[in-house]
Amino acid sequence: MGSRFVQAQQDGAFPVTREVLEWEAEDRRQRRIARLRQAAHLPPGKTFDTLDVGRFPAALVQQLRQLATGAFLETPSNVLAFGLPGVGKSHALCAVGHALVEAGHRVLFTPAYALVQELLAAKHAFDLPRALRRLDLVEALLIDDLGYVQQSPEEAEVLFTLLAERYERRSVLITSNLVFSHWERIFKDQMATAAAIDRLVHHAVILEFDVSSFRTDRGQSTAAAAPTGSPRGALRAHWWLAGNDARDVNQRAVLQNRTALRLTSGSRYATYLASTNLARWSHSPRRTGQNNCRQPANLVDAKQTMVC
Repeated sequence: MGSRFVQAQQDGAFPVTREVLEWEAEDRRQRRIARLRQAAHLPPGKTFDTLDVGRFPAALVQQLRQLATGAFLETPSNVLAFGLPGVGKSHALCAVGHALVEAGHRVLFTPAYALVQELLAAKHAFDLPRALRRLDLVEALLIDDLGYVQQSPEEAEVLFTLLAERYERRSVLITSNLVFSHWERIFKDQMATAAAIDRLVHHAVILEFDVSSFRTDRGQSTAAAAPTGSPRGALRAHWWLAGNDARDVNQRAVLQNRTALRLTSGSRYATYLASTNLARWSHSPRRTGQNNCRQPANLVDAKQTMVC
């Protein structure tokens, strides 16, 4: 282009024209990102800037930063986030979603119950294929709080249909407080549950949020600051102690989730299982001293003892 300006003896206008074109290109990019952000329905405040990454292990933070690059969309791979309520699963995946939008990717955030109801309404209107095609335009579908609401067999059927349609074609990001061994509550059938888990974990990044609830931490600090004889202080202290007990349940659920993944998926995920520290809960002094937790010695033992 510069040579044409020189031939027309307008070489002085070339820098100005280039700058105007760069402004136009940036303006179009920003407008596109604004449209993607509006269509994503992501909570506006849940970004990496507001995420307290200091509460998470360094390995988990590194995984989140890597996911924010969007490289997992090329495979495409799924992202499964497990943990108790209040540990930051939704905030973390929403932060990843915002980063993907900034990179120009199509993202859609939806609570699990709302997605299921939308698909079920489309099925009743004989419009389910069209609804699935619309969702197929989304590169990253973020399904929040899967398993919190009990579903009917018909609702489980449309959810399974969605996951099957996106298998190895589009990415799904899921947050859940249910370990795999309890997913039969979602899909209502053992075979459908195994098939759904198999599709999800075939190409997947699994995030374990083994931290205390930020609400529990806030209640703990408030209870510590309250007067000793205050009924409110005693109530808050009881509340955050219950939260610590819930964390123990979460630790047992992590082991149960990994064991269920091994039993469901077989040798395909041996690499993933080998990379996770399965004996972390069974050999820590705190666990062995209180609950006599042990690691299953083999698959037969694991089938007999799903939780410690």
